[in-house]
Amino acid sequence: MINDKKVLFSGMQATGTLTLGNYLGALKNWVTLSDEYECFYSVVDLHSITVRQNPAELRKRARNLLTLYIAAGLNPEKNCIYYQSHVSGHAELSWILNCFTYMGELNRMTQFKDKSAKHADNINAGLFTYPVLMAADILLYQADVVPVGIDQMQHLEITRDIAQRFNGIYGDVFTIPEAYIGKSGAKIMSLQNPDKKMSKSDENPNASVYLMDDPDTVMRKFKRAVTDSEGCICYREEQPGIKNLLDIYCACNGLTPEQAVKEFDGRGYGELKMAVGEAVVSVLKPVQDRFAELSKDKAYIDGIIKENAEKANYYATKTLRKVQKKVGFPERVR
Repeated sequence: MINDKKVLFSGMQATGTLTLGNYLGALKNWVTLSDEYECFYSVVDLHSITVRQNPAELRKRARNLLTLYIAAGLNPEKNCIYYQSHVSGHAELSWILNCFTYMGELNRMTQFKDKSAKHADNINAGLFTYPVLMAADILLYQADVVPVGIDQMQHLEITRDIAQRFNGIYGDVFTIPEAYIGKSGAKIMSLQNPDKKMSKSDENPNASVYLMDDPDTVMRKFKRAVTDSEGCICYREEQPGIKNLLDIYCACNGLTPEQAVKEFDGRGYGELKMAVGEAVVSVLKPVQDRFAELSKDKAYIDGIIKENAEKANYYATKTLRKVQKKVGFPERVR
């Protein structure tokens, strides 16, 4: 607990371009959480290199992502917004936690299986131990809560298991984190295959709406969104395409599915697609405008990077020193 507030940690990878799903499912919710929690929001660039990256492109994307955090409404004075690679404690704690994590636990991780299938030529140890680094990210700041999507629950569970195992040996060292799941827009699906999540890495350009898409592109993608032949605008699992469009509309406008269904009663799929597209355009425009403005102010962004790295390092070091002492590492001579 910091300043009498519970601590919240989350982060996004500096790979690809953020989608509407990333924004509505995570980033938009983060903004509303900063009043209630002491928040650490990381650009998790250490995680990014489990897949080969172009170095210049990774640096550019990391900076763009950090800038987008602020453009989306995260106040860098109220929230600690920083690069994971600027806090060495993430990697240091990850190594220690590796020694308290079992191979069987990591073998069960579905994301390792999925990424191994996609990158069969580069199944590296980092990809396998990725969940341990994620556990270190969370435990380093003694996070009480972690906003997670349904697909990340497995990683939070292994984090809790590692923390409880460590605490069982050495006493009350780590806070055991709980999940925070947003009420709306928690899982935005692909516009072309509504049975799978909208993804930064989808090969179909019409499947995902990106945060920097211009209005014409957004409207075109929604016009092409997959629906069905039922002709009924209902919120139900049997109509995944329509359900997804309604989820997006609700997340943009702060409505419940029941309210949205009532609004579109007697109207066609074409009207629904247009309305959802317009709602998305209106949500993205202020973010895009603010991003363009911030991107021009290099000194301001550089100042945020420096100040927040120092803040993150301060809190990370407090936990790391405690852990190092518990496992028996020699104390540092000052």
